[in-house]
Amino acid sequence: MKKFIVCITGASGAIYGVRLVEELSKKHFVYLIVSNNGYVVLDREMGIKKEDFVKKLNKNIKLFQPYDIAASIASGSRVIETEGVIIAPCSLGTLSAVANGLSQNLIHRVADVALKERKKLFLLIREMPLSLVHIENMKKVTMAGGIVSVASPGFYHKPKTVEDIVNFVVGKILDSFGVEHSLYKRWRSDED
Repeated sequence: MKKFIVCITGASGAIYGVRLVEELSKKHFVYLIVSNNGYVVLDREMGIKKEDFVKKLNKNIKLFQPYDIAASIASGSRVIETEGVIIAPCSLGTLSAVANGLSQNLIHRVADVALKERKKLFLLIREMPLSLVHIENMKKVTMAGGIVSVASPGFYHKPKTVEDIVNFVVGKILDSFGVEHSLYKRWRSDED
């Protein structure tokens, strides 16, 4: 069973993080961190209260508090045991902290540790338009070894529902980590 660290921040698009955790935790172990603003967005966008979200977490998920800097996953010796860190959605404030090496909470810390330990770090940005400051921060993270993506779904698979669109984006994250899934129909897969 592979281990992943997944973080949900206060950016719009909490549905991406929730769907990612659901999919990963079917066969893998997930260390989960949800920021305080992440819980606000879960409630506003999905109607999920913090208490209800926590109750529904399955046995393959261990939840950490966002300001628990003494958490086991705050250490490089624990992060290296994982496949890496995924922040989905990633707020532009979190992007800025990661790009500039600030570790103000556990989400920032695990991202910083992933970069220093050369573990995969994937930031899913859900924002538009972007300022030059945001683009420069994306450049910094990319140059440090991270992967920065925007939640930009494809439409060649002919999505019919919001779930189809979310599954495409989540599937692309899973592709980046080599995790098998059947969340979307691949480009020209009918020709295989």
